[in-house]
Amino acid sequence: MQGMKLWIAASAVVGLLSVSASAGNADLVKQGEKIFNTKKIGNCLACHDANGKNIDNPGNLGPKLQGLSAWPEQALYDKVYDPYTTNPISAMPPFGKNGVLSDAQIKAVVAYLKTIK
Repeated sequence: MQGMKLWIAASAVVGLLSVSASAGNADLVKQGEKIFNTKKIGNCLACHDANGKNIDNPGNLGPKLQGLSAWPEQALYDKVYDPYTTNPISAMPPFGKNGVLSDAQIKAVVAYLKTIK
């Protein structure tokens, strides 16, 4: 009986934590979407369209973003932080290395990019 009570309590805590994490992740995705679409912050839309997203006047200098939900978060972070590490002739600016975006802002953009199928 005591074991059953512990199991029920643990299940309730895990459920609450996952709901809280989902809400936190939703907020992070919203922040990332704002950075992606805001000309004075990230301005990603100046160069990129995003598969499945409704974006006004996306640019086409960079590739259309697709399949990013399958990318590892660290790979996306590294690409935004300094794309030259994997592509030395990239036209994309190093948002993190140049201090355009903070660590927290890049993590928010990554959360948004992970929603792109």
